[in-house]
Order: sequence, then C-alpha cells, then structure tokens
Amino acid sequence: MIPNHVCASFSELDLQIAKAVPPGGNWRDIPTSVPSDRLAQIRESAAKGQGSRSTYYGRLHPERPAYTINTYYTRPGNGCFLHYDAVGGQHRTLSHREAARLQSFPDHFVFHGTSQRAICQQIGNAVPPLLALQIAQTLGEPGVMIDVFSGAGGLSLGFEWAGWQSLAAADNDRHAVATYNSNLAPVAFVGDMTKEEVHDRLVDTAKNRAGRRLALVGGPPCQGFSTGGKSRSVDDERNGLHDRYAALLARLRPDVFIFENVLGLLSLDGGRFVTRVLDGLKGAGYDVTLWRLNAARFGVPQRRERVIIVGVPHGLAAPVQPSSWTTPAEGDELFSLPLVCSVREALADLPKLTPGQDGSNLPYRSKAVSTFQKVMRGDLAPVAYVAGELGINDQARQRSPLRCIPEGAEASITG
Repeated sequence: MIPNHVCASFSELDLQIAKAVPPGGNWRDIPTSVPSDRLAQIRESAAKGQGSRSTYYGRLHPERPAYTINTYYTRPGNGCFLHYDAVGGQHRTLSHREAARLQSFPDHFVFHGTSQRAICQQIGNAVPPLLALQIAQTLGEPGVMIDVFSGAGGLSLGFEWAGWQSLAAADNDRHAVATYNSNLAPVAFVGDMTKEEVHDRLVDTAKNRAGRRLALVGGPPCQGFSTGGKSRSVDDERNGLHDRYAALLARLRPDVFIFENVLGLLSLDGGRFVTRVLDGLKGAGYDVTLWRLNAARFGVPQRRERVIIVGVPHGLAAPVQPSSWTTPAEGDELFSLPLVCSVREALADLPKLTPGQDGSNLPYRSKAVSTFQKVMRGDLAPVAYVAGELGINDQARQRSPLRCIPEGAEASITG
C-alpha cells in the first residue's frame, strides 16, 4: 500500500545511541559511557575545532523541516536522520518512503533497485520534484524536454507536472533508469554521457520535437563539488562532466536549459571552477543566469540549497527566478511568509516502524491531515499546492495556513 516504506536494521549499539538522542538533538546528547569508537572520533575532532559535527547522530525535530536528505539517510552517524518520533518509540532512521516524501516524491512513485544502497542513491541525489515544478513554471510555454544525468527523474517529474513532455532521459545508473521508466514516460536509457554515441542518440531523438519548445535539463553527479564529501578537487574526474553537458547543449540548441548542482559548486577552487562552468555554457551560445534556491522556501519540508543555472539563446529575455512562498524558520528575514511544512506534518500519517521492518503493506495511520500529505497521497495536485489552493482544514492554525494538522487530529495519528 505504501511502496518503499522500509527502514534499515539497527545493531544493539545503534539502538542504544538512538534512544539517547531527543528530538532536535545530536551526538552531544549521547552519554560518554556508550562504547563507540565513532563517537570518540567525533568528540575528538570537535574538541580540536574541526567542525561541530552538529548533525551527526541527529534526530529530526518534529516542528522543523528536515536537513538535506543525502544518500546516507539509513546511517544514524552520517547526518540528522533519526526519526522525529522518540516519544512514540521510533528509534530508527528514516525509511525510504519517508526520505522520498521529504524530497517531495509522491507515495505512488516506486523506487527500484537490487539493494537498499541503490535506492538511497536515487532518493538522496534527486532534485525535489516540487522545486522542479516551480522552476519549470518560470520557463514560459511548456514543450518537450531531454533530461541528462537524470537519476530517478526528480527534475522530469516536476517538469511533467508543469506540462512538459519527456522525450528522452539518460543516466549511467541502471536502477535509476528502471525507476524513471516505470514512473514517468518510458524514454530513459542507460548511457554514459562521456560517449559520443549517447549524444548522437539524444540529438536524433530531439528531431521528433515537431516544432515544440525544447528544454535540456540535468546536472552532472555532484560528489566532486559537494562539501559533504571526504575531499573536493578540481581534478575529480566527475567535475569534467560539465563540459559534456555544454557539448550536448551546443548540438541540441534547445530553447532553454537548466543545469542543477550542489551549493559547493560555487566555492570549489575559490570560485574559479564555477566561472569555468559558466564560460562553457556561454560558449555554447547562451546567456546564463545563476539562482541559489533553498527547497524549504518553495514548500518542500527540507533545507536543501541548490545552484540552478538557467540559460536561453543569446539576446532572449532570461526567465525570472521563482519567488519564495514559505520559510524554514521563525525569525529569519522572510518571517512574513508561512512556515514550511514540518517533518511531523509531512510524515505523521505513515505507519510506525521498528528497525529493519518493511512496512510497505501496512495501511496509513490516518487520513491525510496536512496539505503536504494530501499532495503526497494524490489527493491534491502539486500545481494547486504551489498555487496556494488549500483545503478548509488548513486554516485551523494561525501559525501557518500551509502546515495544518488540525486541532484534535494528532490523537488519531499517535494512537
């Protein structure tokens, strides 16, 4: 009934650690008596001033959005991925479905893979579809699109919600391609973007556009840019894939392109690397604009900052950056905006799990009682959600008309 609602197994030590961490807490809340070499290393590096490691062994806070969902959300020591419901006894990491929801993939979207790691990579590397929808809405009349480095299809899904049609998609991950083809148009294929024959196939496919506007979207693998990795280097072979994107751009000549990547792209090599990327895209014949977007400002219950480079042929008017309509925290500069949906309000209707449990065949714990839950369960169209067309129950809490677990509904969820 709820595909991919599966969580990782825990050792006795993992469970002992998880029980010590309160909502919103982290490794600092774990007693030093807990015998863990990993914790000892974290404490030692923090004492040396080598970063606070503030999200390590973190538990999500029920009234706040999540931190960035990365590919390690099944590992308690690699970020803030412990389930928020400590009071309810959910001492575990996020399930795949919960991570997918925080990325704004609807519940009917099924991730395929022969290992749990394969699914983690698809979910953690994806562009949140709700963010992609709002990017697509800035691009004018919908047409057809080609998605490269497509992964599971987060960008494509958001663009399809906005009225675009997928012509082709390519990725070198066969599991991601299987996920894409089973949930979106079956047009994705396994392909290495460094190979000329892959470019040839995409260019040939684009000839079927029948006069419609063409968009090229995608982002090279981000590990070479990410500050979350063990090391960053301009010599990382993955960092050269931006040249392959630019080469395809020059051949396809789309009406618009979207190049998506992590925030670390801006600081690599003192900012010189992003200049090289921009120069390559400009060299293909495009005027480019760089946006820095936080998904939590666009109705996604996750603090996820990304770099979006938008390009149009030289001389044409550039798209206008989408406007923020939610805010991730009280007291920031956008306090006049509604608070984004919290983790609890995003996930509370999903079945309780114990470590290692597969809850895919369990029923929902309640009806959808927040706007975001309605979108995830198919009861409200994504375009209506981002347009603010909210249900009457969502006016129950003055704190935010978007968040909205109505008075009394919590009992039906937590019981």
